[in-house]
Amino acid sequence: HKTIKEALEFVNEVKDKVNSDKVEAVICAPFTLLKDLKEATKGTDIKIGAQNMHFEEKGAFTGEVSPLMLKEIDMDYVVIGHSERRQYFNETDETVNKKVLKALEVGIDPILCVGETLEQREAGKTKDVCKVQVEKALENVLKDDLAKVVVAYEPIWAIGTGKTATAEDANDVISYIREV
Repeated sequence: HKTIKEALEFVNEVKDKVNSDKVEAVICAPFTLLKDLKEATKGTDIKIGAQNMHFEEKGAFTGEVSPLMLKEIDMDYVVIGHSERRQYFNETDETVNKKVLKALEVGIDPILCVGETLEQREAGKTKDVCKVQVEKALENVLKDDLAKVVVAYEPIWAIGTGKTATAEDANDVISYIREV
């Protein structure tokens, strides 16, 4: 949610602080920032990813960004399944799966977001919800491609609710997801 100027200032602040021996740093930005950020991070340990893409390689999908467009500007990653996309754009597990498969097909590593709502958490369904999301998103993904998928736990119940996911909460779910 930054302007180009703000995003470039942020990159300049952090680019020398990233140590790729310890972490892989990825900045996922809207389409309008991608080319500038890719250029600004050249020669650094920071990778750039897109916040979304359509599941079709190309076509008349007004306002959407195709996987080929992202590949053409050398994107490393793309966020898929973010809670806001699921909520506001009615993206289903099936849509998420199509996007994961297409990203892998064109050579972009998907960052798959999974997580539960407050209602699901309070009903004790956290692990069930995450398991279903992971399994459906990775359906038909080749075994060799699984290592290219980054699964990001996004506890939806902690977004804008004033509630915070503790490290213990997150680690418990992340450990479970690894088993799935």
